[in-house]
Amino acid sequence: MTHLTQRASRATGLALAVALATTTSAIALAPQAAYAVPAGGYADLVETVAPSVVFIEVTTGVAEADFQPGLPEGLPEALKRRFGDLMPGQPGGPRQAPRQGVGSGFIISQDGKIVTNHHVVADAERVNVKLADGRSLEARVVGSDPLTDIALLQVESDEALPAVAFGTSDEIRVGDEVVAVGNPFGLGGTVTSGIVSAMSRNINAGPYDDFIQTDAAINRGNSGGPLFNAEGEVIGVNTAIFSPDGGSVGIGFAVPSDLVQTVVADLEDDGKVTRGWLGVQIRPMSDEVASVLGYDQPKGAVIEAVTDDSPAEKAGLKEGDIILSFDGAEISELRDLTRAVAGTQPDVAAEVTLLRKGETVTQEVVIGTLDLQNT
Repeated sequence: MTHLTQRASRATGLALAVALATTTSAIALAPQAAYAVPAGGYADLVETVAPSVVFIEVTTGVAEADFQPGLPEGLPEALKRRFGDLMPGQPGGPRQAPRQGVGSGFIISQDGKIVTNHHVVADAERVNVKLADGRSLEARVVGSDPLTDIALLQVESDEALPAVAFGTSDEIRVGDEVVAVGNPFGLGGTVTSGIVSAMSRNINAGPYDDFIQTDAAINRGNSGGPLFNAEGEVIGVNTAIFSPDGGSVGIGFAVPSDLVQTVVADLEDDGKVTRGWLGVQIRPMSDEVASVLGYDQPKGAVIEAVTDDSPAEKAGLKEGDIILSFDGAEISELRDLTRAVAGTQPDVAAEVTLLRKGETVTQEVVIGTLDLQNT
């Protein structure tokens, strides 16, 4: 099985892969976690929400780097002319077909707005959406955010489309029942069920990791599909799997709906997400420093470096400062600061409480605008 994207990790001594759940590959069997279906099953829920789940086909071009010239260097011109038409990537040679990708998505408005993953539509030349009723519509990418892996599409239809509603991911508890609907391995509408296994998972996929973990079977091709609660509300967008071979082993990850709604609203406004920027490099507090300071455990974010001409530098933040709170939000770990700063609008003043040489100091910082090129 070929992964489009994967990040290596280790668990119980085995090298496992965290893979984005998009598919271009053949079917592969994988073990799935056992789960007892509640009395009555999910038929009514699925019948209600399934018409809003769509299947996304993406066509991308082939970059020059993907062509592998097969003729050795220094080959005489006569032989190049003779054999060049047999080699992909050579002038006059056979052309490679564009790449095809498959993912999932769901309709959030009757006028055709659709949510999916950024990695499903990244670099797409053409995006086609297939509805549950069999209709096929060409989609336009309104905007896409690689840092949260969320994208917003728009299709045009002569009639109102069936839409689903978002639920509040902040109210989810470990053990809650969930249902995933999507397009695993390009098979079409498939329903799996399970429970919420964990919350606020950090899988090192990006700076804003805050995933819902579920044992509902998530496979390649489920990317961008919805994770529903028992009321039929979308409480997450299925994005990644933890797997040695790309198949489900009962560990899947979804972007929480509260974050998705914020990103989608920003994308709908102008096609991009605007985030705050502080301009510091940070690291965790060590156990030794926490012990010296009298803390039970490390907390806060230690500033390793301050970017020149950044909001942090202008506010007087210094290397070695330990940020304890940002605009009233306590900083227990690094991603608390990352998310707090990102969620602050540029040009807004925020109070930063920090520890400097044993003394608590409060500084006011006017937040800047994050430039993705500098991340």
